[in-house]
Amino acid sequence: MSGTANRGGTGHARVVHVITMLEWGGAQENTLYSVEHLDPGRYDRVLVAGKGGMLDGRAHRIADLRVILLDDLVREVRPACDAKAWVALRSILREEKRAAGGDPLVVHTHSSKAGILGRAAARAAGADAVVHSIHGFGFHDGQSKPAHTLFVGLERMASRWTDAFVAVSEENIRTGERAGIFSRERCHLIRSGFDTAKFLAGTRESGRKILGIPEGVPVVGTVAVFKPQKAPLDFVETARRVSAEIPGTRFVMVGDGELQIATERAVGRAGLSDRFSFLGWSSEVPDLMAAFDVFLLTSRWEGLPKVVPQALIAGCPVVATAVDGTREIVDPGVDGVLAAPGDVGALARGVADILSGRLRLDAARKRVRLLREFDQDEMVRAQDRLYAGILAGKGFPGWS
Repeated sequence: MSGTANRGGTGHARVVHVITMLEWGGAQENTLYSVEHLDPGRYDRVLVAGKGGMLDGRAHRIADLRVILLDDLVREVRPACDAKAWVALRSILREEKRAAGGDPLVVHTHSSKAGILGRAAARAAGADAVVHSIHGFGFHDGQSKPAHTLFVGLERMASRWTDAFVAVSEENIRTGERAGIFSRERCHLIRSGFDTAKFLAGTRESGRKILGIPEGVPVVGTVAVFKPQKAPLDFVETARRVSAEIPGTRFVMVGDGELQIATERAVGRAGLSDRFSFLGWSSEVPDLMAAFDVFLLTSRWEGLPKVVPQALIAGCPVVATAVDGTREIVDPGVDGVLAAPGDVGALARGVADILSGRLRLDAARKRVRLLREFDQDEMVRAQDRLYAGILAGKGFPGWS
């Protein structure tokens, strides 16, 4: 795919994307798609990430992409590792600045940890343009006040080294404004794109065959990393309550992560082991979503989970927590149900109302809009336009 921001121009740049870990998730998939599809005629592309993610191998298979994996770039807050990661990032970006010659160096960071360390390193290395993508903030409700204050302060500091922000949801933009991190004009809404055609093509028959569950048996499913943000134990408790009302219901969890063992134990304690399927990560998610009767997402906070528009495109109604960007996609009573984070009672009522037929929804009502809004190639084009605008504004020749 070629860039569109500079038709007929001669601008060329080196762009370095920095992300904490290439684990399975929306931010990671979007970053890989972006670095793969940015026009190689306009951009020399580099990806820096923490070592050990599930998608490391996929990154290495992208043609003409320079991939650098760092041992010390880890998701957890570890001061010693974080200091080493910053030194390594500064060294890498200085080298990329030299290698770029007369071309500008663009550094594009993702998420909280890589966003703070990467932007500090970009400033020290003399990067010509710095962009940061917000996939949800590192601060959120439920944190202790000292932790919340620390993360907000770090984001405000890093904001001074940032030319432009990218947000996947309007709610993240409002949160950044309220926290004093940026003004509205500095932040650009670029949705978290995906291959929308795959979710339009998924079939219920194929999904039910994969699951080995016959038609007529109600199925509630999710696709998520098993980590505190996604609250998988809330999914289990919701399932326990739904099963008490609709005993034949089956539950499917696609994904894995640090809380998988705890989740499986919770299922056993609830006496639901014969009702649950743990599939790990699967390439057959479009068919699985088409086979679900309800898509359930129990996140405590989000940026904008693209599994929600994916489910709606697949024709599956959504029951989810009313967090951040999810509220921009689900219309309660029309194509889904929203509940407060942690309110498993309300989540269970929503699921049971849909399965019992007490609540009839039209999940595909906004399908045409979602197909357009979450197109992954438009996501890349929008990033290209953003880079070009920043570089043109700084007087680099060939950018417009």
